[in-house]
Amino acid sequence: MKILFKILPLIALIVLMLPAFGLAANEPISLPEMSLKVAEGEGFSTTIKIVIMLTVLTLLPAIILMMTSFTRFVIVFSLLRHAMGLQQTPPNQVLLGIALFMTFFIMSPVLTEVYNDAVVPYLDEEVSEQQAFEKGIVPFRKFMLSQVSDSSLELFMDMGDVKDVEDYEGVPTSVLIPAFITSELKNAFQVGFVIFIPFLIIDMVVASILMSMGMFMLPPVMISLPFKLMIFVLVDGWGLLIGSMVESFHL
Repeated sequence: MKILFKILPLIALIVLMLPAFGLAANEPISLPEMSLKVAEGEGFSTTIKIVIMLTVLTLLPAIILMMTSFTRFVIVFSLLRHAMGLQQTPPNQVLLGIALFMTFFIMSPVLTEVYNDAVVPYLDEEVSEQQAFEKGIVPFRKFMLSQVSDSSLELFMDMGDVKDVEDYEGVPTSVLIPAFITSELKNAFQVGFVIFIPFLIIDMVVASILMSMGMFMLPPVMISLPFKLMIFVLVDGWGLLIGSMVESFHL
């Protein structure tokens, strides 16, 4: 009963507001019209374009991960933090931000070419949606083909049973993207291995010194961490790391 008394005022308010919506006068509710038709010889309707745009925005993070340099940067930065023995410094937001802006720096020529060759003609209604997509994917394919390894391409071409390919331009995009991701993972872990070596040597030296002094209860990481930070700063570690990674893309 108490719940009923709480609901009755809400029902009364809704009934009083019905004339404002035309329901009390038995007027039909008019909904906005949505056209999903595609006229012959014309492009998609406005509704279809909005749906496509929302779909692209939803898949944008996946596109950034699959077809750009973001994967290599974020993995290397994460391995660097683990190699130095830092838990949450720099935080994940900072590492993701650095990786994202470095991705924009690396991909700026590609994005500029996509904008000039595909986006601008499509906005000017000079090309159709299909033609804009075909022109826009070409710069990304060039970038991925310049970074992918032959072993990764052969692996996915064998798994996809793709044989009639004379050159790199004939590699399907469905094969090129996973091969590119695999190559990026391989390159990122190779850089991470090189990063781990000097920090591992510092940890071993500090641990040996502490054991020789009989300080078995003192964690070596507590002593080696300041030395690793000092050496990393003195050699301009961030500049060396980012500079070498940018050069690894052969821009």
